[in-house]
Amino acid sequence: MPDTPADSIWIVTDDTPQIAIPDNNQGGNFRGINRSDETRETTGSKGVTDAVPVPAQKLEKEMTKFLGVVGRLFNQAEQQAQVKSGMQLEEIELSIEISGEGEVKLIGSGAKASGKGAIKLTFKRQAAK
Repeated sequence: MPDTPADSIWIVTDDTPQIAIPDNNQGGNFRGINRSDETRETTGSKGVTDAVPVPAQKLEKEMTKFLGVVGRLFNQAEQQAQVKSGMQLEEIELSIEISGEGEVKLIGSGAKASGKGAIKLTFKRQAAK
């Protein structure tokens, strides 16, 4: 493993190649399975070569930017909930992932978060002081 600065974090990337089945090999609907969008994932174990160092300062910057945008969205959602229905937003749960370039990305509902090593962020309302 090459020398990396002490303020770097190693990120294991998901570089598993996808093999697309060419159009001429697709048989349409086979035994109830639609093969029109089929891809096959190659198998293999993750190793040290699948990890990249990302400077901690870059991660801090990206996370701060992400949380700033999410904070503005939370405020807007809470205001709309109070105006429209009188309800109060109590808790929000998000799943994110960090790319090999240090980008913080929100995982949408169609993504398979369980296989990607998602980071779960839960935001709860502070108790009244």
